[in-house]
Amino acid sequence: MERLVVAKFGGSAIGPFGESVPEIVGRIGELGRDSRVIAVFSAPLTMEGGERRSLTDVVLRSGAEAERGVRDGGMDLVRETYGRILGMVSAELRPACRDTVERFLGLAEESLARAGGGGGFADEVRSRALGFSGELLMSGVMDFILRSNGVSSAAVDFENWPIITDGNIESTNFLASESQERLGHAERLVAGHRVVCMGGFIGRTPDGTATTYERGGSDRTAADVGILFHRKYDTRIDFEKDSSVVSADPKIVGEGLTDVGSLSYNEARLAGMFGMKILDPIAIKEILENGVDIPITVTDMRSPGKATTIERSPRDPGAGHPLKIVTGRRNCAIIRMEGDAAQGLLSSLEHEKRYSEYVILSPFTRDGIGFARILFLDGDYVRRNEKYLLGFDSLASITYNRGVVTLIGDQMWRVQQIASRASSSVGEVGLNILNMDAQEETSRIILVVEDSGDSVARAVRAIHSERPRIRFV
Repeated sequence: MERLVVAKFGGSAIGPFGESVPEIVGRIGELGRDSRVIAVFSAPLTMEGGERRSLTDVVLRSGAEAERGVRDGGMDLVRETYGRILGMVSAELRPACRDTVERFLGLAEESLARAGGGGGFADEVRSRALGFSGELLMSGVMDFILRSNGVSSAAVDFENWPIITDGNIESTNFLASESQERLGHAERLVAGHRVVCMGGFIGRTPDGTATTYERGGSDRTAADVGILFHRKYDTRIDFEKDSSVVSADPKIVGEGLTDVGSLSYNEARLAGMFGMKILDPIAIKEILENGVDIPITVTDMRSPGKATTIERSPRDPGAGHPLKIVTGRRNCAIIRMEGDAAQGLLSSLEHEKRYSEYVILSPFTRDGIGFARILFLDGDYVRRNEKYLLGFDSLASITYNRGVVTLIGDQMWRVQQIASRASSSVGEVGLNILNMDAQEETSRIILVVEDSGDSVARAVRAIHSERPRIRFV
């Protein structure tokens, strides 16, 4: 079976004004030596006020301003960004590429005009503005750049988009069977070219409406493409980043970090849920839901020898440190409600909202009544949906401003006193543990603290400093 690698390049990998595009071209060349390549691109970064910003954020701001009837100049910055990237296209192909840029940005500006004309910056208006100024356009420009470098390349056009989704426009869900039915055009492109470029984040309903995943959705696009092609090709997924996976967030822990060479699907999903920017945990959830076993790598783009392998069942699960990752997440919330009401809420979240950014904590009993505790990992989601959530139990209570520190490792059950070591180290830095949830079967230990100041970062650093002293039984 011929090999295929689905390589995802995020905004950080692309860099401001596409400064890392030459490295991307080189990486695609390396990946394509023994495989066909589907390259999935996020929107590029730009520079604004001396800071790196995603074009997605720039256009979101422009859309909000357009609703108010204000032109904020954001599209000028978008046009400048692509103008800089355009310089990497050969003189022969540059006029056609420039026409493509202007056509796509014209479509994006049409959507912003609709937002300013009373249509509001929501649903398909928002999806089209983001897609045509970001991921869809970047994939088209990368096709021109690859062809400028002598690569047999093609780009999937939106009219033949293979990622079919449901009608939840702004936080859509992948429909595998419908996507498989629309795969013919993309299959022919892959068969006829060494590299095929696609935009991430963007979907299309069966009737052609543009949709978007939530932020981080380009990871899901890469996973979805892998799901669609795995039967025809020996497929793997490669997330090209500015580093492979390490034992904690380098922005929080400055010393003692170690490379993590291997993760299970379960460990990677948990790490993504609880704050590590490895990959979108929903990407792994979709792979599992579709019964697929695809090897995943997270590769340091500039040092490809440094990579983390993610597999459903690692070949040597006991290899490496038993505590793989210590991570933290701020802005969480806890809902307490009667157990029966909680079952109704959980069923609705799964089947109607298809929302999974929560964890069920240990239940408790008061006055003979059983109560459930649900930890939501996005406090803003709870704030936006309070009416919906409390509709299942009007007497439920919600506690905001909670931070969560999580220890992750499938083999932690083999370690003596790991929970006590973690809790004592947090206490030693003056933090109060409000809740602790440790279960062997879930491969994680959760400590809830108040989200105040740098409390979460302090707790992560304290626990990570104990990691060298943690050993197997």
